[in-house]
Amino acid sequence: MADLDALRTRFSHALEGVRGPGGGPDPAPYADALLARWQEPQRRYHTLTHLTDVLDRVDVLQEHAADPDVVRLAAWFHDAVYLPDRSENEERSARLAERALAEAGAPAEKTAEVARLVRLTVTHDPADEDPDGRVLCDADLAVLASPPSAYAAYTAAVREEYSFVPNDAFRAGRSDVLLRLLALPRLFRTPYGSDHWEETARYNLRGELELLAS
Repeated sequence: MADLDALRTRFSHALEGVRGPGGGPDPAPYADALLARWQEPQRRYHTLTHLTDVLDRVDVLQEHAADPDVVRLAAWFHDAVYLPDRSENEERSARLAERALAEAGAPAEKTAEVARLVRLTVTHDPADEDPDGRVLCDADLAVLASPPSAYAAYTAAVREEYSFVPNDAFRAGRSDVLLRLLALPRLFRTPYGSDHWEETARYNLRGELELLAS
């Protein structure tokens, strides 16, 4: 079970890191609204566990970020809107970030940067000169480098989220996603991600492709 109090504290620290302590309204209602979204019943993989994992990985990678608290807020918002049968989740999540952070007192340029990072998770293909994008994308994709049992649980949860999709269509769609990821020159763009996650992630992706084709 996720520690909701700890997550509220983490959101408050990130928001205050961006706007300054006392620089706007109480962070707690904004944290609670996001936590409610991350606990919606249609979620099986994109849950509080995923949010916590991404935040933990941002902490691991923070030395590679230009503005770690902006990246942390982007992690909070990156799947805040999530409906498995819709294709515009990232865009709707980015717009939610723009509205909520402006109301919460975040500076306009920081709000815009959070929204840009959320939109970047459509492709997970940040530019070389985009340190915050590299950190967020690496943190989001680090699940691909999980140990075998955890990777199997991840793929099972993804399949549950798409339970409304027939098996043949799911296999084809999921295979396309995996092939797109494997076609990237590098899955991970930070030095840490490249050193610690790249080889295992590619092994897992190739193994999943083989299972989908069998």
